[in-house]
Amino acid sequence: MAAEELRAAPLSPIVIRLGSFGDMLKLSALLHFLHRRYGRPCVVVGCGPWNQPVYLDNPDVARVWVLHRYLPLLLAPGGWRLLAALRRSRPAPVYVCDDDKRLRRVRRVLRLSGIDPRRCVFIEKTPREGEHHVDRLLRFGQQTPAALRADSYPLPGAIPAYAHLARVRDGERAALAAWLAARGWSGRPLILVQPGNRRTMSTRRARHRRLKRDDKAWPAPRWIELFHRIHARLPQARIVLCGARQEVPMLQQLRAAAQLDAVVVESLGLRALFALCEAAHSMISIDTGPAHAAAALGLPLVVLFGGQPQGRWLPRSSAGTPVVALGGPPLSSHVERIPVEAVFEAWCSLAGAPRLSCDGAPDALPAAQRALGP
Repeated sequence: MAAEELRAAPLSPIVIRLGSFGDMLKLSALLHFLHRRYGRPCVVVGCGPWNQPVYLDNPDVARVWVLHRYLPLLLAPGGWRLLAALRRSRPAPVYVCDDDKRLRRVRRVLRLSGIDPRRCVFIEKTPREGEHHVDRLLRFGQQTPAALRADSYPLPGAIPAYAHLARVRDGERAALAAWLAARGWSGRPLILVQPGNRRTMSTRRARHRRLKRDDKAWPAPRWIELFHRIHARLPQARIVLCGARQEVPMLQQLRAAAQLDAVVVESLGLRALFALCEAAHSMISIDTGPAHAAAALGLPLVVLFGGQPQGRWLPRSSAGTPVVALGGPPLSSHVERIPVEAVFEAWCSLAGAPRLSCDGAPDALPAAQRALGP
């Protein structure tokens, strides 16, 4: 086989990102792009238990390798097998998407695996001003490692710039239907609420709260007022407070304080959450991973931003359903600046019905589609 033919043969790109749940969801846009460019599904190297369920059945992913979050690579289960697989991956391109303190760990993996540096490209450390993160990833995918010829792997045509989350399995839908029926919720609108974020799950969450370091912490009284407004507007709905296992005590406190039977707490696995997103009426979420999953599954949602700009991190819908953002720089730097009224109006706009004013007359929603000002 000629050298040119070898270079033009389909390859499975290796994509490394030691990111959070939300990071790996957004990464799926790059995986889709690289699959189309190189002709074969990607091999993903990640860190954390969310990677397998996120990429289950994803046609752009051939294999997922998960690094242990704390153990050194050579002591972790599967560490040696990963190194052997990377050694056998020649001449596949390697796209490194970490640009922070985790990059040191990635470089150690590459060094131990003996991968030729000419096969690797690294995402730039400083994103372009105002560029959405998904657009940044797709631009990164246009780079070509020095070991390959760019003209042998031409860029694909127009690629949708949103997370490509595999659809829910039929068995997962059936399990959800049975789960809803057992609770008497079949046919009821389900409004998902994600009040927590990465810091609420941290072992240092009490310190974050005390020092007011959590810019995504919306005060509990506002959540409770919002629940009552939603219940008054849509009394037949169930308001489902979602979160990881570590967040359940916080969610239970909100439920108890609300004193509404319509408010319930559920801590679900990721695949069950995806099925719930597919079936739900709408979502209200802090800027965090589940919001990106909801958008990828076409669920209308409202997203509350703290210190991160909407322009860079706003979830993008795969189905053109509305995603309404509130807060974020330069308008504000903490979700505390977002009033209940703004969130309720935004949610009413998702429901496709006017908000009722205090006197019961229909009221327009001029503020529902714009970000909150200072």
